Amino acid sequence: MEHAIGIDLGCTHIKAILVKADGTIVKEIRQDTDEQNDTHWKQSVKQIIAQLKKETNVQAIGLSAPGLANATNTCIEFMPGRLPGLENFNWSDYTGECVYVLNDAHAALMAEAQFGAAKNKKFAFMLTLGTGVGGGILIDGKLYQGVGQMAGHLGHTTVDAMDDNKDVTNMPGSLEDAIGNLSIEARSKGKYKTTWDLVQSYQQGDAFATEVWLTSVRKLAAAIASFINVLSPEVVVIGGGVSKANEILMQPLQKYLAEFEWRPGGKQTPVQLAQFSDLAGALGAAGFALTKS
Repeated sequence: MEHAIGIDLGCTHIKAILVKADGTIVKEIRQDTDEQNDTHWKQSVKQIIAQLKKETNVQAIGLSAPGLANATNTCIEFMPGRLPGLENFNWSDYTGECVYVLNDAHAALMAEAQFGAAKNKKFAFMLTLGTGVGGGILIDGKLYQGVGQMAGHLGHTTVDAMDDNKDVTNMPGSLEDAIGNLSIEARSKGKYKTTWDLVQSYQQGDAFATEVWLTSVRKLAAAIASFINVLSPEVVVIGGGVSKANEILMQPLQKYLAEFEWRPGGKQTPVQLAQFSDLAGALGAAGFALTKS
């Protein structure tokens, strides 16, 4: 069976795996990134690849990271403000191995497409609900990256055009602003520091928390229904830290989707929680590389 190496390079940790083509993880390595020291994390990635290659014959290597990959998936071309030294750094040239590079949210989708909730699906999209809101789109069984690799930034769509708040891409009232953890203090007028704090108060029946949470979920449902109208997928996958609310998220979400989703002939698009969380980036990077091998 084929084996691949998947590496998820984050600002805090480097997570790497050796994985079989069926998604079975053979070995896992974790290290601190030391974000401001690019010599350190570049050397760490190179050493990890060499270490994992000693385990077995490896057919493919993939690396996920924040930012926009270039057209050939050999580097992250655009990532201002984070991981200095990452932009336009060619991992294949540095390591002497063929390394496919992709955006971390795209990698999360590929983990689900190759091994998880979207396995054997040709058309799907994924939302990663975390600090911000990322995403990815699967078309005809392949990751759709678009011109400039910008496709799938579903969090940067507007759910309230009259909102004066603009996100990092200049979109007013974005989905990211509506449900991403980065805006929770603003949305709750300073009462809650994290989405988890909000959810706990919602569970306890707090009226203000209920209003804030259900407003966010309603906007999420409207966005998902809109994306369904555009993409007509077989499945919608939801991942990221906010998705760990599980039924506290899914029950009101399904209620709003029953109201908003266009269902001609009784067609209803399944919305499922992602199967992978912590290792999604590494697993998806490996899965993407296997599609290229």
